[in-house]
Amino acid sequence: MQKPHVSIEKTEILSDNWYTLKKVTFTIKKENGDTETQSREAYDRGNGAVVLLYNTHSKNVIITKQFRLPTYINGNPTGMLIEACAGLLDNDNPEDCVKREAEEETGYKISKVEKIFEAYMSPGSVTEILHFFIAEYSDDMKINDGGGLEDEGENIEVLQLPFDETLSMIDNGEIKDAKTIMLLQHLRLKNIL
Repeated sequence: MQKPHVSIEKTEILSDNWYTLKKVTFTIKKENGDTETQSREAYDRGNGAVVLLYNTHSKNVIITKQFRLPTYINGNPTGMLIEACAGLLDNDNPEDCVKREAEEETGYKISKVEKIFEAYMSPGSVTEILHFFIAEYSDDMKINDGGGLEDEGENIEVLQLPFDETLSMIDNGEIKDAKTIMLLQHLRLKNIL
């Protein structure tokens, strides 16, 4: 399949409150030579990075639990979501972003991270590409209690759980966050824990 020819005809800003919601009208030339004009909405929140902290000696991982409004709206009765530490790049490179977020959210100061892949998480509607990392931690890396930044409205619970327990939490539906599932499965597939 060759690259489709796309021409942006019109871009409208529908909302620029929290992030930017755009309505884009474009013409696309299909494989058969026909052209078609379409209109789609795209939510631009910037790119992000996520890191899963793991300890090979204790076989534990560090994950977080926090309220996520969209999950509450979509049927999560408490709105609480268990997930790996993540954040927007905010003009940082992905590696610096996950180091900053790990310290803010979990209280662990990590210096060495391993990038494993990049992925679009919801390409039908969100522009974000997410950079995935893993990082080994030890107890002596804990420099504060974590919990996120109060001025950003974060109220994050830090969880240190056995790796095997987190796999069971995927099976029983306690962990439903895609990025977290992907990172836990990576550790499993690579026999890291």
